[in-house]
Amino acid sequence: MTERVDFYVLASAAPGSRLAFACRLTEKAYLRNLRVIVLAESAADVAAMDDLLWTFNDRSFVPHKVRLEAQAEESATPVHLCVEPPVAPTADLAVNLASRLPLQPERFARIAEIIDADPQRRQLGRERFKSYRDLKFTLETHQLDGPEDP
Repeated sequence: MTERVDFYVLASAAPGSRLAFACRLTEKAYLRNLRVIVLAESAADVAAMDDLLWTFNDRSFVPHKVRLEAQAEESATPVHLCVEPPVAPTADLAVNLASRLPLQPERFARIAEIIDADPQRRQLGRERFKSYRDLKFTLETHQLDGPEDP
């Protein structure tokens, strides 16, 4: 059952700002021993996130696995990167980088939506906000003005 959906609204539309913030949020969750699923729009976005998780902070290590197709769940890996498979595992946190709601959002204890200043992404984010509200999820919005820190 989903406890809460957090919308992180970034002030920047700079390329990569969403992914960089997603890496920091994923690292923070991993350090709290949470299972994380990062849902991307495409295989290219998964690859970009995979690369960035190795390089965004030279003092950190976030063990993760890329899942591009439905596979058996691997409980030893705390972070999974995927384009939404038909059946995704449950997780403590879903970081949604896709433009649509996750399938069966109730599988995740919490969902993080990262919205940058791109007008199209803002509009799609508003639509997802309305959909979550219609599903009666608890919503929280975080306006981030400076260097984004989760």
